[in-house]
Amino acid sequence: MEPKILVVDDEPAIVEILQANLERDGYTVVTAFDGLEALAQAERHQPDLILLDCMLPRLDGFEVCRKLRNRTQVPILMLTARSEEIDKVLGLEIGADDYITKPFSVREVMARVRAQLRRQSFVSADEREPRQLSFNNGELQIDLELRDVFLNGRSVNLSYREYELVQFLACNAGQVFSREDLLKHVWGYEYYGDVRTVDVTIRRAREKIEPESVNPDYKYILTRRGHGYYFVKA
Repeated sequence: MEPKILVVDDEPAIVEILQANLERDGYTVVTAFDGLEALAQAERHQPDLILLDCMLPRLDGFEVCRKLRNRTQVPILMLTARSEEIDKVLGLEIGADDYITKPFSVREVMARVRAQLRRQSFVSADEREPRQLSFNNGELQIDLELRDVFLNGRSVNLSYREYELVQFLACNAGQVFSREDLLKHVWGYEYYGDVRTVDVTIRRAREKIEPESVNPDYKYILTRRGHGYYFVKA
């Protein structure tokens, strides 16, 4: 079955262009032109990926993203005409997996969509067998088959990108990765944005898996100043 993509933008011309190119690549496309319609379409069609404009009538894209994150972990790529860093960071803070700044090239959007869906659906041969990583005497567990993280036996509500980042670091525990390395391995394409994306995603993941995240002495994802991030060994 073809992946289903929800395109949300209040500019019909942009929706039309994106829909035509996505359908040409074999995707099923659902559209919405305001925030409330976006929520309804997401609930009705359960898309595999959402392209979401920030500036929408009735309910803006940031609030739509926030509400969606309470009910689904589907990848969300935010489209923004704003270039200010605070707007991009805000999108990541509320759970977006990525952002694309307008005006954008259709080729860039298509590349990011393909990369997101490819990484979401790819399961290597050895990951098809039940596998679980355990840290700190079982306090934190990562189930690679279920793609879920458990802290003290309770599932942690990570977004798609947060899970990808935690899984990658945990599977390579003890190895330090720069922001550029993480963009390459976790985001999975030649990134057009800035490395701030990694910092925000790391912080959001820490807030959820670190039981005492207000304490600078983290248990799992650590920083090696001047070099990057790494996950503690089991």
